[in-house]
Amino acid sequence: MSTKSDLLTEKLTENFSEFSELSDYSFMNSLRADPQSTKDGNDHKPRSVYSGHYVPVVPTAIPEPEYISHSNKLFKELRLSSDLTKDKNFCRFFSGDISVANYPMSPVGWATGYALSIYGTEYTQQCPFGTGNGYGDGRAISVFEGLFNGKRMEMQLKGGGPTPYCRGADGRAVLRSSVREFLAQELMDAFGIPTSRSLTLFVSKSEKVRRPWYSKGSRYFEPDIMIDNQAAITTRVAPSFLRVGQLELFARRVRNNAHDEALNELKMIVQHLIDRNYKDEIEYEISLESKVLKLACSYRSRLISLVTNWIRVGYCQGNFNSDNCAAGGYTLDYGPFGFCELFDPRFQPWTGGGEHFSFFNQPSAAEINFKTFCSSLSPLLSKSEQDLEKLKQIENDFSKLMNKELMKMWANKLGLDHYKENIINEFFNLMAISKADFTILFRKLSDIPNNIDFLKDSFYLPINNELIKKWEVWLENWQSILKKEGNIKEKSESMKSFNPIYTWREWMVVPAYEEAEKGNYDKIKELQTVFSNPYKKRPPEIDQKYNRLKPSKYLNYGGVSHYSCSS
Repeated sequence: MSTKSDLLTEKLTENFSEFSELSDYSFMNSLRADPQSTKDGNDHKPRSVYSGHYVPVVPTAIPEPEYISHSNKLFKELRLSSDLTKDKNFCRFFSGDISVANYPMSPVGWATGYALSIYGTEYTQQCPFGTGNGYGDGRAISVFEGLFNGKRMEMQLKGGGPTPYCRGADGRAVLRSSVREFLAQELMDAFGIPTSRSLTLFVSKSEKVRRPWYSKGSRYFEPDIMIDNQAAITTRVAPSFLRVGQLELFARRVRNNAHDEALNELKMIVQHLIDRNYKDEIEYEISLESKVLKLACSYRSRLISLVTNWIRVGYCQGNFNSDNCAAGGYTLDYGPFGFCELFDPRFQPWTGGGEHFSFFNQPSAAEINFKTFCSSLSPLLSKSEQDLEKLKQIENDFSKLMNKELMKMWANKLGLDHYKENIINEFFNLMAISKADFTILFRKLSDIPNNIDFLKDSFYLPINNELIKKWEVWLENWQSILKKEGNIKEKSESMKSFNPIYTWREWMVVPAYEEAEKGNYDKIKELQTVFSNPYKKRPPEIDQKYNRLKPSKYLNYGGVSHYSCSS
C-alpha cells in the first residue's frame, strides 16, 4: 500500500506553474556574476569578460516556434508529464521566451566563459580581443536549474541567441545540428554511457539563418555552397555544464594575476564543481587540499571510463578540446561528432579536426585534457610541495589506468575473461583489411558463430580465399579460448550487453532532418524509438532498415561521411 510520501514522489509535474516550483539556482546563487554585466540580462554583443563566473543573459526567442519532439525517457526520469509539451508557457520558455518565467524562476539565464586548449596548447587568437576573455558560451544559454526528486539538473538552450561570447555570430543553431544533438544524446544514454540529455526540440517556422553546407552528392571535403536553414532550439540537460575549460580559465587568471579575486574565484568554481558533481564522493568537512586531490582521482576514473565506453560503441568526439570536456565526466557538446561504421582507427568525421582527435587517439586526447584539469587545480595546492607531488602522481598514472580499462573493454567485447594480446591484435588486423563494419561485426560475433559465412554481411567488400582462411583460423583460436574459459551461452549473452545492434549512421539521420525541414517529423520519432534500446532486436522491417552497411553512394559524400561544424 502506498504511503502519502510515496504518492507525493510519484506525482508528475503537470503544468508550467508546477514546473516553476522545482527551480533552485545554485550556480547563480553561489557564484559571482561578471561585475560589468547588467542585471536585466540585456547583454548580447561581443565583449571582453574579465572576471566573474557567469554573465546574466536573456535568450532571444525563435519566432513562430513549433514543437517537434521531446525525450519520453527523460521526462519520466524527471517526473514530468508529457502534457507539458502542450502547455503554452512551457513551450514558450523552452523555445527561448523566458519572459513567461514564474516566481521563483529566474527572469534571466546565464552564459559562462572558458578557456580554449587544443590538444594541450592554449589558444587566444580565436577570441576577437586576442586575450581569451571573449571565449565561452556563444549560443548556449542556461535558463533553468532545479531539483527533480532530489536530483539537481540544469537546462540549457542550444541556439538561444547571442551572448557576450558569441564573437560576432548570430547565436543560433540550425535544425540539422539540433536534430543531431537531440537524437545523439538520447542514443548515448541508451548505450549506458554518461551524457548530457535531450529535453525538447523546437523549430522556427519563419526564422532562417545562413550557413555553409554541402550540395547534394558533393564529394568536396569542405562545404561548397551557402544555404538558408531553419533556426531551432534544443534543450540539453545535465547535472552541470561545468567544463575543464572553465577551470582552466580561472587558473589562467590566477597565474596571470588578472585581478585580486582570481584565486578566490578559482576556489569557488572548484568547490561548486564538487557540490554539483562529486558531493557523494568528497566529504564537505575535509580541507580544500584534500578535496582537490580526491576530485582529481574521481574525475580521472570517470574520464577513463567515459572514453573507454566511447570506443566500445564506436563514438568519436571529433573536437575533444578542453572546452568540450565536461568536468563531471560525461559526454558533452554534440557538434563535430560521429560513429565509426567502416572500421578505421583514424576515423575522424569532422573536417576541422585532425588525427589528434581521431577514433583511436581519444585516450591520448583525454589524457591531455586531464593534464589541463590537474594544472588548473594546482594553484589551490601551491602551499604544499607534498600535495603538488600527489597531484602529479595522479596525473602521471592516467595512461597506465586508461590502458588497463581499454584492455578490459576489448576483452569484454570479444567475450574473453582476460586481454589476449595476440588474438586481439590479429582481430584488429583482420577487421581493417576485410573492410569490416565496426558495429555489425562485433554484434555478429556475439552469437559466437562457427562459420565465416555468418560474418560476411559485416564486410563492405567481398573477401578473398586468403582472408577467408585467416578468419577461419582466427575463429577457431578464439573459440578455443572461450570454451576453455567457461559457458559459451553465458559468454554470448555477456557480449550482447557490450555490443549494440543499432548505432548512429549519419546516412540514416540525414533523411530525418531533411524531412523535418519539410515539416515531417515522423523519421525523427522513428529514430527515437530505434535508439531507445540499441541492444534490442527490432521487427524485421525496422531491422532491415537500420541494421545494415552504409550504401556505397555515401562513401566520401560531403555532409554524410564527413562534415564541417557549420551548425
